[in-house]
Amino acid sequence: MTCAYGERIIVRNVSFDVRRGEIFVILGGSGCGKSTVLKHLIGLYRPAAGTVAYHFPESEQPLRMDLEAGADREAILRRIGVMYQGGALFGSMTLLENVRLPLEEFTDLPPSARDFVARMKLSLVGLEEFRDHLPSELSGGMQKRAAIARAMALDPEVLFLDEPSAGLDPITSAELDELIQSLSRSLGMTFVVVSHELPSIFAIADTAIMLDKTAQGIVAQGNPADLRDSSDNPLVRRFFHRETAGAEAS
Repeated sequence: MTCAYGERIIVRNVSFDVRRGEIFVILGGSGCGKSTVLKHLIGLYRPAAGTVAYHFPESEQPLRMDLEAGADREAILRRIGVMYQGGALFGSMTLLENVRLPLEEFTDLPPSARDFVARMKLSLVGLEEFRDHLPSELSGGMQKRAAIARAMALDPEVLFLDEPSAGLDPITSAELDELIQSLSRSLGMTFVVVSHELPSIFAIADTAIMLDKTAQGIVAQGNPADLRDSSDNPLVRRFFHRETAGAEAS
């Protein structure tokens, strides 16, 4: 897959597979195209070349995430959830109302059932007792948790998280990492996480790909600890060991 904005290519010829049930991390430095790749994976943009395909267990053929493949695209969107970097909660709605919104839009459940499901999702992220609070009344970490609850409202099979640890203190970030791991284990859900936070990457990732701005693509793929300890690529070594180009040269 090649991702571009007009004539400006961001990443070129990237190819990778995400296995069912794993926590897959897209990592790399600022401006390397991490969030751009995610936006293509969830169908916000069409690849300049190549395709994004989802192969669900009961599907005989992969479904294509294509802006023109209407039936396939709609089927995929009903089976994925997205937590955007800023949370993107509606400020005038309570947490319960935020999480309930997808259920109101895409299900025929009666109001009492929608409330029950929304409360259950908030309970999964430890926020059920804050259901009547507005997002502005909560900390940044709690807002991220609420956004994850909303992303899970329709029981997705794949959950995409864009920079979940961004702007959080180390303790809150570690707590969010533990939540992601817990949800992955208990629900068997597949996670695709965009991050450049090394502690979080090492804590949660089963597999990762590393993008590089200069290379315009993937420069490493595998378990993050293995990449840190054994990669002979200087770009990869510098990223995982937090070294500047000058430090590598010296």
